[in-house]
Amino acid sequence: MKRFDGLTVLVTGACGGFGSRAAARFAAEGARLVLSDISPEPLETLAASLEAETATLAGDIARESLSENLVKLALEKFGRLDIAVNNAGIAQNFVKLPLIPSEEARRILEVDLLGVFYAMKHQLPVMERQHREGSRGGAIVNIASVAGIAGAPRLAAYAAAKHGVVGLTRSAAAEYATKGIRVNAVCPSFARTAMVTGTLKLAPDNAAAEADLTRGVPMKRLAEVEEIVEVILFAADPKNSFMTGQTLAADGGITAI
Repeated sequence: MKRFDGLTVLVTGACGGFGSRAAARFAAEGARLVLSDISPEPLETLAASLEAETATLAGDIARESLSENLVKLALEKFGRLDIAVNNAGIAQNFVKLPLIPSEEARRILEVDLLGVFYAMKHQLPVMERQHREGSRGGAIVNIASVAGIAGAPRLAAYAAAKHGVVGLTRSAAAEYATKGIRVNAVCPSFARTAMVTGTLKLAPDNAAAEADLTRGVPMKRLAEVEEIVEVILFAADPKNSFMTGQTLAADGGITAI
């Protein structure tokens, strides 16, 4: 039997580096998938590439209606929601706090923090009801960042949003610990996603820029996408049944020093 056989898994930000790989891994492990991202065309392409039952809904995670409709879609299509990976997010430019445009800061908080709040607001009641009716409750995995558990110079708005995600994770985990729902956060450092590599390519010296980015990482390298996805699946795994409220730092050792 596969690890996620028959379970319904919702993934937001499904077309991004972590999201698309996580979707593929969940599909390979037997899951049924509800996938979301902001643009419909890449979403449909991703769904078509997976050997799994899928449902898709494009939209802006900063709008509460998307989270509400994603949960409704899971129930209409598959009858339940077992796992949610709240992965959708955006980054910010590397600048000191006073230089962050206020509109950019607001957008980061709306997507990276309120997007997770809206998602859990609609996911938790369904999972609680499932548990109350005698079946498995569920697991929520929020994608935060090492910037959510430590300061991040030149990433102040992003760090504030990700600290908020960690706060939401811990609070919800405590509230729902007896309701059959586990809530954990995965906190990566910089990984070799398109967002990061695209930024590095803008630098005059790509290798020097990557070395600068990983200067504070004891392993002295970027994370590979697969390494982060392994942690996501570990957090979501039903066999991992006694871990909740945790921030899983997949950060190459940053938080060890």
